[in-house]
Amino acid sequence: MTEAIKLFDRWSCGDIKIKDPGLERYLSVQPIIVPKTGARYAGRRFHKSKSNIVERLINRLMVPGHKAKKHKFTSGHITGKSQTAYDLVYAAFEIVEKKTKKNPVEVLVRAVENAAPREDIITIQYGGARYPKSVECAPQRRIDIALKLMTQGAYAKAVKSRKSAAACLADEILLAYQLDPKSNAIAKKAEVERQADSSR
Repeated sequence: MTEAIKLFDRWSCGDIKIKDPGLERYLSVQPIIVPKTGARYAGRRFHKSKSNIVERLINRLMVPGHKAKKHKFTSGHITGKSQTAYDLVYAAFEIVEKKTKKNPVEVLVRAVENAAPREDIITIQYGGARYPKSVECAPQRRIDIALKLMTQGAYAKAVKSRKSAAACLADEILLAYQLDPKSNAIAKKAEVERQADSSR
C-alpha cells in the first residue's frame, strides 16, 4: 500500500535511500500525499524526525529565521499561509525535475546530506576572554541547519531579482545537490567547518 502513495500524488518516496549513516534515523522520506501533518508528532522527543523532509522544508520556508540585520531579505515572502509555501515547494520541485530528469525528492535528500555541517563552533569563556571551540554537530541539528541555510539563500537571491522564489529555491537545491560553492548552504558549511578545524 505504501508503494502506491506518492508525494503531492506525483513523486515516489518509497525507493529513496539515505546514504549518510549519521542522518538515517533523523531524515524521514516516509510516503505521504500531502506534506502537512499539522504537528501530529509534537510533544514527543525528536518529533521532527518522524516528519517527511519535504514537510520540514515547507515549515522552514514559513519560518526561515533571522539573518543578522538582513532579516528583511529572508522574511519578504512569509505570508503566514502554509499554502503559499506548499505551492512554492511544488513549483520548485517541477523546475528541479525538468532540469535533472530525476525524482526531486531524492535530489532534495542528497542536497540536505551534502549541505549538513558535521562540525559547529561554540564559544567558551575563561575569565574575561572568549575562545571558539569546535564541537560535533548533532544529526537533528545538521538537518535543521542545512534546511535553514538553503531557505535563507533562496529568499536572499529572490530579493530585488526577476527570478521567482520557486526558481531561486530550485537553484539552491540543485547547487547543494551538485556540491557547488555558489550554494549558500554549501558555502556556509565550508566556512564553519574551516573555522572549526582551525579552533580545535
